[in-house]
Amino acid sequence: MDGQLDFERPTRPSRQPSQVRPPPALVTAAVTRGVCRWLEDMGFLSLLEFKMGNGQRADVVGLNAAGTILMVEVKSTPEDFRGDAKWLEYVPYCDGFSFAVPPHFPWQILPETCGVVVADAHAAAVMRPAPRHPLHAARRKALTLRFALAAGQRLASVVDPRL
Repeated sequence: MDGQLDFERPTRPSRQPSQVRPPPALVTAAVTRGVCRWLEDMGFLSLLEFKMGNGQRADVVGLNAAGTILMVEVKSTPEDFRGDAKWLEYVPYCDGFSFAVPPHFPWQILPETCGVVVADAHAAAVMRPAPRHPLHAARRKALTLRFALAAGQRLASVVDPRL
């Protein structure tokens, strides 16, 4: 063939497509996008990296017109889940807490006391609904105000990056 590539000859792939995994950061971004779409479909507006009153940051927080607050922690791999127990501190700051994971994640390893959402960049499906535990009125008010201020600050920074 004189050094030219032969595109007609079949080749063996070095890896099966099911074994190829994108980097965890790309998986996390895709799952986060799918979760935000899912929340919007349910009537929730979402914020990413939402700082709660305890100093922790939730991956995704959703707030609807009724004032319901849902928190979602995105985990791209089982190792990511096993290496992080901060999520236990998130539960008292929401009406429902769920993990969101990619389709290849063995979601059955996640605690039964939490909801589970399987998501990709386009959609999400609830595998286990989040148990509901209504917030105390004072905490709900404080979190709703914090959500509004964070959303306003983020919008203002789009108009003026100095903010």
